Amino acid sequence: MQINLTRAAIEKLKDELETLEKTERPRIAERIKHARGYGDLSENYEYHSAKEEQGLLEARIRELRAVLSRAIVVEHDSNNSGQVQLGSRVTVYNKTWDEEIVYNIVTMVDADPTQDKISDQSPIGEALMGGKVGDTVTFQAPAGPQEMEIRKVESAQL
Repeated sequence: MQINLTRAAIEKLKDELETLEKTERPRIAERIKHARGYGDLSENYEYHSAKEEQGLLEARIRELRAVLSRAIVVEHDSNNSGQVQLGSRVTVYNKTWDEEIVYNIVTMVDADPTQDKISDQSPIGEALMGGKVGDTVTFQAPAGPQEMEIRKVESAQL
């Protein structure tokens, strides 16, 4: 499965990966080496804590590599004929909740639901992508199917 990312998002992930590999990995290795000096490893909290941190770090490195290997660079298309796309600011009326909401469609790297920045790959984002003013879209939420009417599509920069 491809992952849509902007050039800026890809650079952000590459920078994080480089920091983890070149700075954090050696720091944790040194921490493990130092903790081994405390003796019996079976009851050595410092050692077990460092090993746990190392496991989390390596998992994040694998995740970043996987995302970058499937990343496709997307550009903002300012001539989108009013269709929802990455970078769009979309005003919707949620029929289920009886409220109007504004979402900014962003990449998964930039998503922040608390700021109404939703990923194009989230259930809501997927439902909105390609939609136009007047369209009604449905997405599956934990509480069940939700319907939204697209009321406004504005072009924003990624």
